[in-house]
Amino acid sequence: MTPKRKICFVITSQIHYARSRWILKELRKHPGIELQVVVAASAILPQYGDVLAAMAADGCKADTEIVMTLSGGNPVAMAKTTGIGIMEFATAFNNLSPDIVCVRGDRYEVLSAAVAAAYMNIPVAHIEGGDVTGTIDESVRHAITKLCHIHFTTNEQSRRNVVQMGENAEHVFNVGCPELEELDRHSTIIDLDEINRQGVGDPIPQDAKFLVVMYHPVTTEPDNREKVAMLLETIHGLNIPAVWFWPNVDAGTDDVAKAIRVFRENERPRKMHFIKYFLPDKFIALLRQSACLVGNSSAGIKEASYLGVPAVNIGSRQTGRLRGPNVLDVNHDPAAIRAAIEKQLAHGPYERCTMYYKPHCAKTITDILATITVSPQKHFYSQPDV
Repeated sequence: MTPKRKICFVITSQIHYARSRWILKELRKHPGIELQVVVAASAILPQYGDVLAAMAADGCKADTEIVMTLSGGNPVAMAKTTGIGIMEFATAFNNLSPDIVCVRGDRYEVLSAAVAAAYMNIPVAHIEGGDVTGTIDESVRHAITKLCHIHFTTNEQSRRNVVQMGENAEHVFNVGCPELEELDRHSTIIDLDEINRQGVGDPIPQDAKFLVVMYHPVTTEPDNREKVAMLLETIHGLNIPAVWFWPNVDAGTDDVAKAIRVFRENERPRKMHFIKYFLPDKFIALLRQSACLVGNSSAGIKEASYLGVPAVNIGSRQTGRLRGPNVLDVNHDPAAIRAAIEKQLAHGPYERCTMYYKPHCAKTITDILATITVSPQKHFYSQPDV
């Protein structure tokens, strides 16, 4: 009997898990695959969401949990966390002996896993390579690409970008965006009382038109606190109910969190509700029911475009990422932000954009991982015309 191929999937944040659920489901049920799951970094920190409980509810378990995140919310903490992660992932991979390690995205914790696996001669598959964005994330994403052997891009332009970086075109697959398959099959609805029972702040009325705000620190910019304070004042001044999510764990996170806390304590803002984490199904339902997503999250570019939810994208964090007609880009100017939100509210829902969508994305990824043959030794492939 042919032994099952051991695929080790790395999860480093709650959004990471939420966007990978269908892939994990397909990997679990494939007869030729033994799924291993490593949960690390903020994914095991309760203040950033109970990922392990969400996994258990989905019938998925962690084979290894890695503690690696240093507190501090600054570039030094990010750099040192990356170093700790390399050591801890190396130990995990040594114990699990996977045939392929699968990572996704552009975060520094993911870079740790890719470095460890590559040095241990374990082929690495990467989801979401080739995207072009702002900040240090783009550099990290491209570095991960060069450490990986199998590439699953979310769109055709990203596929061409990966091939242009010298990767073997036969191992670069445009499979679409995995989280959009989740949206395609999603039917959960949400009672806003579920939101009001979590987090802090004013309750959101049941029949209200409301905003979702997701603003993360930009690690290459020094004034995150000032920008968030300005955005808080701007949203508050609109007098529209808003559900505001806590930021990612990045350099600048403490500045963003402090701005939120100071504003909340000093202003006691009406019509604003602050929340740290929401289960994946419920978040999709919340986003679908929202009038507009405001901030700098890729959810405004990907999930919101597929749902037809208007989005106002602020600043440089998503610069260069392909976007649909649902997105209005603005800088950190209160008047511009206010005008863009009002314009999107007046417009209402957009037509669904399928730029990032391909059917059966998770199954395609799973079938490729189950059958592909790659060597740990990489080569540079010159592709003048891709």
